[in-house]
Amino acid sequence: MPRFLRLIINIVVLGAFLLISQQVWAQDWRPVRGGIPFGISGMALIEQQNNTLDFLIVHDNKQKNQGRLAIISIKGKNQLEYFPLNWPGKIELPIDLEALTSVPEKTKLSFIALSSSGKAYYIRLEAANKTISIIKEFDLPGIIQGDNFESFGLQNIDGKLVAIWGHRGEGEQPATIFWGIFDLAKYQITLAGSANLKVPFPSGKVRHISDIKVDPVGIVYITSASDAGDDGPFQSAVYVAGYLGFRGNKIAWRQNPQLVPLYRSDYHKIEGMELVPGAEGGVIVGTDDENLGSYVYIVGGNS
Repeated sequence: MPRFLRLIINIVVLGAFLLISQQVWAQDWRPVRGGIPFGISGMALIEQQNNTLDFLIVHDNKQKNQGRLAIISIKGKNQLEYFPLNWPGKIELPIDLEALTSVPEKTKLSFIALSSSGKAYYIRLEAANKTISIIKEFDLPGIIQGDNFESFGLQNIDGKLVAIWGHRGEGEQPATIFWGIFDLAKYQITLAGSANLKVPFPSGKVRHISDIKVDPVGIVYITSASDAGDDGPFQSAVYVAGYLGFRGNKIAWRQNPQLVPLYRSDYHKIEGMELVPGAEGGVIVGTDDENLGSYVYIVGGNS
């Protein structure tokens, strides 16, 4: 067989292999919606039932005609479903919602959404009719000029409601993790401490913390992300950043001195994360891929 013909056959075979690989890779990531207004900047589990996962998500939109919240439903291998939610008309529209967490052990579906400026919204969801109400608006403690918050998490640890949040940082500027005790009756967080953090990957214009969650034993997970513009390229990673626990009556932070990427992506900008227990769960991540829209991926689940 002539060398040129063999070369052509090899190119065709390689191209077919790459196409199949890309199709398999694409099936792991579940598309949500296309376009900048549908980027996922935070997510929280609503319900886990049989083969279905329902999440509340926030969009970091700033214009009046753009959505702020939505429900997404993942049902097995079926096409993901998206249900936009209306913001209550009597409450001023938030600007740049960047984080979302559920309120632990509440009988009703309660969540807290956070804007990049540090303004928080205590939200109650009526899942049956897909409506929300705003119970309270409040501010994070200790906000200083230049803070840009992209993450917020809540967890019951040793019988106390602990809040953790982060200023994202960028490039050589580290992120800052804050933590404190949340008095839900007063809608007030008592700041207990802070620490700086930089991740090894991604590099360049990296946002060292793009989301944060803490599990019931105090293990803190973060996502990091970078992008070169509205069309990418994007890079992201998931880390265990450290541990929150009580020493006496004080909540203390123990930071991981050697950050290990649990997952990394060279294709997506991860800005939302949720921890879902059980056989069908895992670390669930959502993306804000700008012009390319949004996707979700189950890092530790059955994709």
